[in-house]
Amino acid sequence: MLLHLPDGYTPERVRDALAAKIKTLPEMLRASLTWDQGPEMRDWKQVAVDADIDIFFCDPHAPWQRATNENTNGLLRQYFPKGTDLTLHSAQDLDWVAAELTAPQTARIPQTGRTDR
Repeated sequence: MLLHLPDGYTPERVRDALAAKIKTLPEMLRASLTWDQGPEMRDWKQVAVDADIDIFFCDPHAPWQRATNENTNGLLRQYFPKGTDLTLHSAQDLDWVAAELTAPQTARIPQTGRTDR
């Protein structure tokens, strides 16, 4: 789930964009959200109410509690190298990358045309 925040990621902007984006997810994916520590989630209680989702926070300095987040960050660097100005990308660009990352792994493996497998 990637949020398009071309005007910056203030707590108010993150709150509104996150709640709206969560509502677009299938219900089975909306059970909970685990977030890293960060001031942009100041309004997490309102997000939880607006999006009807439980929100949990990782302990500081505990990367093992956010393994999926760390792995996803690594995958995102393939599309957006560190330091990339994300305001140059549209919401559609971010949705495309999210779809690429959530596609089945076999969809990303180049096909060789071999039929002897």
